[in-house]
Amino acid sequence: MEVATSWLPVREPDLTVGPAVAIEPLVLMVAADHPLTTRDRVSMEDLADWQLPHSAAPIPEYWQQTLVPTHTPGGRPIRRGPKVSTIQEVAAVVAAGEAICLIHGDAAQYYQWPGLRYLRPYDAPLGTWVLIWPTAGETDLVQALAQAARDAGPHSR
Repeated sequence: MEVATSWLPVREPDLTVGPAVAIEPLVLMVAADHPLTTRDRVSMEDLADWQLPHSAAPIPEYWQQTLVPTHTPGGRPIRRGPKVSTIQEVAAVVAAGEAICLIHGDAAQYYQWPGLRYLRPYDAPLGTWVLIWPTAGETDLVQALAQAARDAGPHSR
């Protein structure tokens, strides 16, 4: 890997976190007939009333907390639901009504499955995507790409 994109936070000591390339709201993926779809507004506090799928693969807990928090902003516990390995598995368990899922807003654009709806909690945090690269592998080309990204500024939705 020379350069990749990742959402924040990134805390691996051997990776350099470069400039932001996209900033977008987090959204809730829910079943089309989920009770939350009848509300005028949804909140991050609503996460405590449902279970969220979590990764079957070992990933850093701080990274998982971004999309599968253990508590709402107000301190209410959030239950973890089915373990999933792919975004397709996430969509399947959500469409089946087994869970709801907090995801990055661009996923709503790319994963238009039958039986799914996307809701934007009014108090959802923004997700930030950044360039990352191995610190030991930084080259002039990597620095030039990072500078071009800084000059362009992040894309916002």
